[in-house]
Amino acid sequence: MSSENGQGGGGAAGEGAPPEQLALIRESVRRAKEPRAKPRTWRGAALAGELPVARVLVDKGVLHLDRYFDYAVPAELDAEAQPGVRVRVRFGAGRGRVREGRREGGGLIDGFLVERLATSDYSGPLAALAQVVSPEPVLGEELLGLARAVADRYAGSLADVLQLAVPPRNARAEQRPSPAPLPPPPAPKAGSWARYERGSAFLESLASGGTPRAVWNALPGPGWSEELARAVAATLASGRGALVVVPDGRAAARVDAALTALLGEGRHALLTADAGPEKRYREWLAVRRGSVRAVVGTRAAMFAPVQNLGLVALWDDGDDSHSEQHAPQPHAREVLLLRAAQDRCGFLLGGWSCTVEAAQLVESGWAQGLVAAREQVRRAAPLVRTVGDQDLARDEAARAARLPTLAWQTVREGLRQGPVLVQVPRRGYVPRMACAQCRAAARCRHCSGPLETRDGGALGCGWCGREESAWHCPECGSFRLRAQIVGARRTAEELGRAFPAVPVRTSGREHVLDTVPGAPALVVSTPGAEPVAEGGYAAALLLDGWAMLGRPDLRAGEDALRRWIAAAALVRPQGDGGTVVVVAEPTLRPVQALVRWDPVGHAVRELAERAELGFPPVSRMAAVSGKGEAVAAFLAAVELPGEAETLGPVPLPPSPAGRPRRPGEPPPGEHWERMLIRVPPGRGAALASALKAAQAARMARGGEEAVRVRIDPPDIG
Repeated sequence: MSSENGQGGGGAAGEGAPPEQLALIRESVRRAKEPRAKPRTWRGAALAGELPVARVLVDKGVLHLDRYFDYAVPAELDAEAQPGVRVRVRFGAGRGRVREGRREGGGLIDGFLVERLATSDYSGPLAALAQVVSPEPVLGEELLGLARAVADRYAGSLADVLQLAVPPRNARAEQRPSPAPLPPPPAPKAGSWARYERGSAFLESLASGGTPRAVWNALPGPGWSEELARAVAATLASGRGALVVVPDGRAAARVDAALTALLGEGRHALLTADAGPEKRYREWLAVRRGSVRAVVGTRAAMFAPVQNLGLVALWDDGDDSHSEQHAPQPHAREVLLLRAAQDRCGFLLGGWSCTVEAAQLVESGWAQGLVAAREQVRRAAPLVRTVGDQDLARDEAARAARLPTLAWQTVREGLRQGPVLVQVPRRGYVPRMACAQCRAAARCRHCSGPLETRDGGALGCGWCGREESAWHCPECGSFRLRAQIVGARRTAEELGRAFPAVPVRTSGREHVLDTVPGAPALVVSTPGAEPVAEGGYAAALLLDGWAMLGRPDLRAGEDALRRWIAAAALVRPQGDGGTVVVVAEPTLRPVQALVRWDPVGHAVRELAERAELGFPPVSRMAAVSGKGEAVAAFLAAVELPGEAETLGPVPLPPSPAGRPRRPGEPPPGEHWERMLIRVPPGRGAALASALKAAQAARMARGGEEAVRVRIDPPDIG
């Protein structure tokens, strides 16, 4: 070092000092500095003095990573890193990437801090928590236990369940404080619950802190939402919380309005997707913080963290909307049953109809039936009339048009008193076509898919989308086509021409009406989209009953009866002139159950038949689908319970082109097969565990054909 360099120091400590002394000063100062912790790696930072290990559930929804991982807690994050908070961690670094005793590297991913520990079971170096995303605890012990139970039941991962249970974070919603909780309201009067044989006793038990379990067959009419609100109010009066899950936003709005009218504002939260992310998260936080003790919502609300839960209620458990489409695809009914057992709270399963699963709960003695006397049912239900094949054969008008004479007369008489509901099984214009001579279904020449027309346009395939300009019937050679199942819009056009002075409204997937005025009008709706009429409908037509009854599915009869009763329940009572006409063979069991208004009896008989055949819900079942070779290899590797029985394989229908794939469907162009695995009662947990272990091992190996596993598939053919 030169003298010029040695004299260039500008500080007093270095004036006149030799170069060697300056070097020593710089080195000592460098060593005296505290180590600087680098963000998200916390290299060199001190660890928390107490409980320096954080057990984290990382947001990786793959089965072979369905476990907790340990991380070190830096001292600067000690206060915020509490159980239940959202964190970010580095994941994926190997043992070789260790520096200063800390594992480094890997990508940043989200997770939940589950617990704090003094020591770790892991023998190697731990990576540090990268960040506490928010100090708000969103994952409590009860919710974590429920999510683990759901994951085990459906052979899924805990991370996937928590994605369904905990809504995405919204910073502005977290910053806003929740209101103070209100005191318990007074116990409500029985009201319309007195119409049921055990209705008043059910409310009294809830209000006194009891945990009654009931399957409720609601009387037709609009009173079900008020009755649900009274059950919630009785639970709140005991100082406990309540949770109500309904199929859609329209039903949630009705229960919301009934609760507001009964209890006022501020006592319940409405959790639906229509509310938007910020409002929905704000309402969810109010429930999590204990500010609100009652929740009404759609499917995702089944995981709502209600404190001191006293009642879980589900309306219309047969609706498809209650089955989650994202992995592991749990059903709201089963989740609420798990909550009732975990929290030891009351349970209410209600609906106008009755599913086989609901009947099994009563038959097993786990729940009690909540039904009305037959005199009450006859006073509340409309008159139901049927039009079968023999009636159509004798009816000249029915051969020329789609509606028989009885249906035309019912519409004409009903329009004098108010609106008339017309239920059509399919939406659109003419969804399905058939040969006009032999009635054979019209199929595509390329993929054998069903031919259909949209909005009166060209004929095309519903699977591959190709147009068909020169179709002829391969059975009889005819070139003429007829509508096999006429859609809602085509029906609306036909009725509009038949009743030109009457307004015609449609309600379906594209546009669902919530309510319609009580003035005379024709309301054409698909099943599940029926609007509520002011004062009730004067009459209802249930068309093309054979289309719903003829589906090749185990639940075809049960589902058809449920959809018919849901529409007929909106019609005025028989004493007020309400009439329902169903176009279906009157000797069939679902039609007879509708005429007698006896869905419970139908469900009990269905349950007895399934018990003889060994079908769900008497047995537990799983579906394994994929390419034939992949399914065979997967089942060969699964250690199934000794009582397991395999059914299949059967080919799955190809995915139609031009629309998004539904969960579980094969990719376009691929041919998949499905195997069903059946086990007797009490062995469902063993079956789910075996399938989950085999799927986890398969994912860990990687590079193999996709195989999908679903527990309790809704459709088994």
